[in-house]
Order: sequence, then C-alpha cells, then structure tokens
Amino acid sequence: QEQLVESGGGLVQTGESLRLSCALSGHTFTTYTMGWFRQPPGKEREFIAGISNNGGYKSYADSVKGRFSISRENGKAMMYLQMNSLKPEDTALYYCAATYSGSEYVGRTTRDYDYWGQGTQVTVSS
Repeated sequence: QEQLVESGGGLVQTGESLRLSCALSGHTFTTYTMGWFRQPPGKEREFIAGISNNGGYKSYADSVKGRFSISRENGKAMMYLQMNSLKPEDTALYYCAATYSGSEYVGRTTRDYDYWGQGTQVTVSS
C-alpha cells in the first residue's frame, strides 16, 4: 500500500523560504509521477507543481512559477518543493500526491493522482 508523508511546513514571514519534503513508501518510486497541491482556507485544492517519473519534465502553476522549484531523488524515494519569496497568499495546507505512470505526462488536476499525503501546513505572515 502506497504511503505518502509530507514534512517541512511551518510559519515564516513574507519573503522567506521553506523546503517541503515528501516520502513515498510501499512501491517503486521511479514508476510514479509526483505532484504538489495546496488548499488555502475555504478554497479548493489547487495544483502547484508536478514532476515526471524520471524527473525529466516539470510543470508549475503560474502563481508559483519562478519562485517554487520541484525536484526528486529517486534513490531515496523523496520529492521536494523549494519555496522562495513566500507571500501571504501562499498560506495553505500543502499536499503531495502520486500516480503510477509509464510516461512523462504530468497531470495538473486532483483527478490525475491516486495517492495523497495528509498535508503539511504552510503559513506566511505579512
């Protein structure tokens, strides 16, 4: 059974940085496309970034492009989200997600992912 565990959230001030981590256990990491989503209070869950199974393709939401960077270490079954220049509007519960994939396709909706972590809270104060 696949299990995703996020870590690295916290409270920071505007302009500061955080790095989120996601560990996948239970299956072969290199067969999974991975993604990050977030859910601000009172809003729907939204796509932030995704990375293909071999790391060769990355996709970002316009709202974070140039500030956030997604990466993965297949040997450690880990995925990361480096978040720089954080803004108050980045405040949300951040989730990692995974789906089995045999290609470099990276989905950008919640329906594209089958497995989800419990989330880690990121709060950015002004």
